[in-house]
Amino acid sequence: MKTMLAIISNALCRITGKNAGARVVVSRSLSDFTPQATFDIKKCDLHSLEAGPPEKAELTREQGLQYYHTMQMVRRMELKADQLYKQKIIRGFCHLYDGQEACAAGIEAAINPSDHLITAYRAHGYTYTRGVSVKEILAELTGRKGGVAKGKGGSMHMYAPHFYGGNGIVGAQVPLGAGIALACQYQGNNQICVTLYGDGAANQGQLFETFNMAALWKLPCVFICENNKYGMGTSVERASASTDYYKRGDFIPGLRVDGMDVLCVREATKFAADHCRAGKGPIIMELQTYRYHGHSMSDPGVSYRTREEIQEVRSKSDPISMLKERMLGANMASVEEFKEIDIEIRKEVEESAQFATSDPEPPLEELCNHIFSNSPPLEVRGTNPWSKLKSVS
Repeated sequence: MKTMLAIISNALCRITGKNAGARVVVSRSLSDFTPQATFDIKKCDLHSLEAGPPEKAELTREQGLQYYHTMQMVRRMELKADQLYKQKIIRGFCHLYDGQEACAAGIEAAINPSDHLITAYRAHGYTYTRGVSVKEILAELTGRKGGVAKGKGGSMHMYAPHFYGGNGIVGAQVPLGAGIALACQYQGNNQICVTLYGDGAANQGQLFETFNMAALWKLPCVFICENNKYGMGTSVERASASTDYYKRGDFIPGLRVDGMDVLCVREATKFAADHCRAGKGPIIMELQTYRYHGHSMSDPGVSYRTREEIQEVRSKSDPISMLKERMLGANMASVEEFKEIDIEIRKEVEESAQFATSDPEPPLEELCNHIFSNSPPLEVRGTNPWSKLKSVS
């Protein structure tokens, strides 16, 4: 038997040009995989809408692998941020996004790169989906010169073209998002603004003022409540008299979406974006999702919920596992492919972390730069009247 195996191995090696004893990998060709499949998705709950998004979603193999790569990259990046925080390399506020990856990936898949997006302080995932590299994000978290905001913004203040942060004040990004939508309407460019907030911000007065103006002016704004069940350590049931956040706009139509399913999020966001582009005014989406970490790195996340609750969500509703199982079940990819993607992602995240810990911090003389855009150099007062710093655009 051993002799027969040796003969087969040598024959394969001669055919492939590999040395005897080398590992023989039999790869499947693209023709072996299903190029496209249609999946059933959960029906959305509707408010003031006669019809909602479709209950079936088409997925190509390329799209599925891209969504998997995006979500897995965000997951590994956030786990690396957790590690760097515990090593005291990242300091200060740090709100992680693991568990909610389907929201960021699904929204980005449904809008155009030229559309606009603004969110709260749990912003790392959106910073990545809007085009910023993991290297620049981690370097920003560690306060280094190569960070996306040159090391001066930190976890809550990252920006990119058509991405307006990262805002540290609860709910403050919502009126800003309406202002961006007003600019889109004024310029007539057929663009929309996706304005995100959490369930913890949903009771803020400024939201309702913004809803009123957005409805009056029919602004092309998709308001999205990422309901991860807890505002800091307070459950939604203890914080809100009504937890139907998609109905909170009253006179604004809304829909409640399974935020753990990337296809559900994509189809609902497409529907909402089309609504806005058709000149029908704003729309509200509630994404029912879940965060695995605590509110921030200072919150262990298990004093107001059980470890069993977190584990149950991980085992039954994890967005990455759900997509992977769908694709494997439909023969759209192989286990080996997913492993290769995982290895590639881990390598990129590790290299990015190396950069984020070795890149120099910004020098003091750059502290006040970029206060204004396209402005002549100006003097800025330091911590006392006789301490002067220069600001360059």
